[in-house]
Amino acid sequence: MESTGGDPTDERAFVAALQAGERVAFERLVREHGARMLAVARRMVRDEATAQDCLQDAFLSVHRAIGRFEPTGSLGGWLHRITVNACLMRLRANKRLAETSIDELLPAFDPDGIRIGEPRTEIRNPEDALEAARIRVYMRQKIDELPDGYRIVLLLRDIEGYSTREAAEMVGVAEGALKVRLHRARAALKTLVEPLWDELGTA
Repeated sequence: MESTGGDPTDERAFVAALQAGERVAFERLVREHGARMLAVARRMVRDEATAQDCLQDAFLSVHRAIGRFEPTGSLGGWLHRITVNACLMRLRANKRLAETSIDELLPAFDPDGIRIGEPRTEIRNPEDALEAARIRVYMRQKIDELPDGYRIVLLLRDIEGYSTREAAEMVGVAEGALKVRLHRARAALKTLVEPLWDELGTA
């Protein structure tokens, strides 16, 4: 995950001030990290009011848990994980992480194993598509169309950068189950973005 960068000595002093309960230090934390944490929450929950609630939950968790934070770790990464966990708790409470079928979005194959409706242009990986600004926006829109149970797995692995083990722990499933869900989410996303590839291929 992200590193806060800068002078590690300064960060250790900053963490020490937070752990000592200094109000000015917590205000600095909100000022320096709040916008990034809110951006994470917006990606995860897709609703501004809920994202703001998640951010508040995250800061409350930070306040309670800062005494257990190890200064040798990345403060930015720790805050990121707390924010993601706050979002996952909200999504679970709203039953938005329940398993939902996405079979209609997955590629179909005939009895000979040939894909039905093969796109006219080669489908690139989502990572390649993120290089162009227009495609990046389009990809995010299509990711948001996935059911939350699949969208969150895709975000955790391909956008937020967590490992399979970390993502599985956060979602609360076995690594094998997460890998299957991730594979299906990527396949469904490719189906969703094919119209843009056709458009680019015929432009």
